[in-house]
Amino acid sequence: MKFFGEKRIRRRYRLILCFVLMIFVLLLINNFHKKVYERKKVLRVGVFTGSYWNRYNGNSYKILNDAIAEYEKKHPDVSVEYVNGITRDNYEEWLAEKMVLGDMPDVFFVPSGDFNIFLNIGAMKNLNGFIRKDKDFSESKFYEKTLLCGKNKNSQYAIPYECSPTMMMVNETLLNQNGIMLAGKDWTWSDFYNICEKVCVRTSTSIDQYGTINYGWKDAFTSNKVKLFNKNATKCDFTGNNIYESIIFLERLSKLPQGRVTSATDFYKGIVAFEPMLFSTYRSYKARDFGTNNYTDFEWKYTTMPAGTSGDNISRLDTLCVAMSDDTLNPDAAWDFIKVLTCSDKIQKEIFDYSEGLSPLREVTEDDDLSKYMREEYGIVLDKVIISEVMDNAEVQNRFQNQEDIEAEVGNAVNSILEANSNIQMEQIIWNRRINDYLKKLK
Repeated sequence: MKFFGEKRIRRRYRLILCFVLMIFVLLLINNFHKKVYERKKVLRVGVFTGSYWNRYNGNSYKILNDAIAEYEKKHPDVSVEYVNGITRDNYEEWLAEKMVLGDMPDVFFVPSGDFNIFLNIGAMKNLNGFIRKDKDFSESKFYEKTLLCGKNKNSQYAIPYECSPTMMMVNETLLNQNGIMLAGKDWTWSDFYNICEKVCVRTSTSIDQYGTINYGWKDAFTSNKVKLFNKNATKCDFTGNNIYESIIFLERLSKLPQGRVTSATDFYKGIVAFEPMLFSTYRSYKARDFGTNNYTDFEWKYTTMPAGTSGDNISRLDTLCVAMSDDTLNPDAAWDFIKVLTCSDKIQKEIFDYSEGLSPLREVTEDDDLSKYMREEYGIVLDKVIISEVMDNAEVQNRFQNQEDIEAEVGNAVNSILEANSNIQMEQIIWNRRINDYLKKLK
């Protein structure tokens, strides 16, 4: 009996010992996870809601969330966070407040018009060092002009995430009905004008036809290689011959029969031959009509912008970039996340499902399988010959403070000259003085 009693006692002790050991192990595991959690880095991202291209978009954070998931899978020691609900209009002010408080997000999106502002206040870290030492990062993957959108002098401060060039939309049906053959991608102002002149006639059914809509001074100045301002837009040269040629051309267009279109929707009625349009706008309209089976009763496509007398087939380019805060405490983690957003083919391809622009990665945008998918799924044509030509010849727009107000003043000058019956070159001199006086007041 004594033997069995001792056996039970030993068994009880072993159970108690096992229980104590199990508790100890659980405490160790819990303590380990707690320390790992405490050591986990937090990477904050600055982003705005809605579409950068001013189109309706119900997938504001879809690409970002997928990029975060891809990143955190490879970096379990980092948690990526962002504040949602910040509108595009309030985004610049929100970032400025964060910088004043010393609470800038580690990574933030940079609209093209805000690049110089963030640059001048020292908000963005110079990325040259990261680019040089990172063998997995290749600048050659990007369209060269998109990289320039995030560059100042020889330093890269932001990496392109999404872009949209201005292209010329063409009503193929209207041209065919008038027996007009569109010139190739190297077409000129002369080609453009001649086609508009042929189209601008009143048909036998009394339906007006128009040559072009929304072709303005920015389009003409860009394609004629006009350089209006110095770098910071503190001085303007409105007297150049390139500007004179541009205004003369705009005047010729405006004097065509039915030269001025009064309704912004006339192109979609099928009665206008040409309209310059951001590629993002083209995508938005095409996808909407394709998705609702609301097909227009005419065929339309895009091509390059016509070259000016002293210029080339140059388009304006708008690019949304991603930058790193100069004050980030986690620069390596921030750089790796920027690469996921901008260099991952998987993430970049999502732009074609959940946004409206183009990927700045050449191999993504010009991928044949993606082209087939976009045509079948959305009715979008990705003409890689035209897109490549446009992107290679695009012009990065000068970015400066008070840009909208300053450009509005230039627009007033052009419109005033077009409406006046006076010497254009003399008017250029007068407006040159007025614009420069206006710039001095803004200092």
